[in-house]
Amino acid sequence: SPEFQEAFDRITSLKNNEGEGGTRFYDRSSLIHIHGERTFNPTGLEEVRVGANFRRYTPNSDGTIFSDTAGVVITNQEYGFYAGARKRFAEDKVITTATIRADKNQNFDMVFSPAVSMVWKPREEDYFRLSFSSALRNPTLADQYLYLDVGPATLVGNLNGRDSLVTIQSFIDYRNSISSAAGLPFGNLDTMQFFNIAPLRPEQVQSVEMGYRTTLWDKLYLDGSWYYSQYTNFIGYNIGLDVLFQNPAFPEAVTGIDVFRYAANSINDVRTTGASIGANWYVGDNWMISGNYSWNRLVKTDENDPIIPAFNTPEHKYNVGVSTRDLRLREASTWGFGVNYKWVQGFVFEGSPQFTGVVPTFDVLDIQANAHIDQLNMTIKAGASNVLKNWHIEAYGGPSVGRLAYISLLYEVNTRD
Repeated sequence: SPEFQEAFDRITSLKNNEGEGGTRFYDRSSLIHIHGERTFNPTGLEEVRVGANFRRYTPNSDGTIFSDTAGVVITNQEYGFYAGARKRFAEDKVITTATIRADKNQNFDMVFSPAVSMVWKPREEDYFRLSFSSALRNPTLADQYLYLDVGPATLVGNLNGRDSLVTIQSFIDYRNSISSAAGLPFGNLDTMQFFNIAPLRPEQVQSVEMGYRTTLWDKLYLDGSWYYSQYTNFIGYNIGLDVLFQNPAFPEAVTGIDVFRYAANSINDVRTTGASIGANWYVGDNWMISGNYSWNRLVKTDENDPIIPAFNTPEHKYNVGVSTRDLRLREASTWGFGVNYKWVQGFVFEGSPQFTGVVPTFDVLDIQANAHIDQLNMTIKAGASNVLKNWHIEAYGGPSVGRLAYISLLYEVNTRD
């Protein structure tokens, strides 16, 4: 209707912090990135690599995304240096690599990240690998400067920390105590649990990984790996309430409640571990049967830690497929096809407060076929992902995913005989 269109145009033309509030984001952010690298081949080492990078972020959202309202200008700079060396031993059967990196963001202290790895090839078909690595994840611009009111809550960056927030469950307990306290118009303030959030720090991780790869009978390719990672200052978020009372000393009435989601570090170590195995079995010259399985798990060392890690990874998933290529169809063309089945276990997807929930288990079947017509120098490919149209979601709050069919034509222009 004209009235609906008028309201729609008005809301979508207003920024989300204008007047009664629209839906439009303003974003004129910019990024400057400089990266340089040099490689050397000194005597005694196969390779030495050194490099450096610099980044300057200038977010500009006019207060619709970041806390850059009222003429506030935000800039954020970071730089890093790294160096690494590689050397071969034992007639090239052992390859070792060592690297170190230093990173500095203007809002955080410099962090060093060393790493070492070794690959051992006892035979041409076998590869053993072992590595220790460490890495840094600086808080994103959103982690540092976000200020976005999404209705049910306000999402806030965290450079300065926050004091005296109330846990959601303890506020529920407080409200319940009002009805259970006979003759009292207010609840038991002792049920309130207050907590503080420290200023954000860079996330660091140390990982150990080992793996093995081999080929059996020139037909079966196997690759397996295992990893263990320990995070310090794992970045997630905390949710808390800012509760206003009519009289804090005698809380006869709650006059205001604001819900905030702050970017925050875990107060304890967070650990992840996982393993994967994959196999390709080649049958004849044209057929391949493949499969892979992965297992991933996150473990908080203290289940009372209020951090919401947003790991968002299924614990179990696997793929099984069969494909063929270069099959002759008459003498003038070749063709092939592939079928792949994927299964993903359900998991809890943790996003914003209104976008946290369970992603149910789902499975999909993908198919594709292709034919190359020699005389026309043309390849025709057609297929479909989720061909059975098994509607599913892959992120809580995201759209349902159905079938996607496609067809493509590739013509090869030969300029020489």
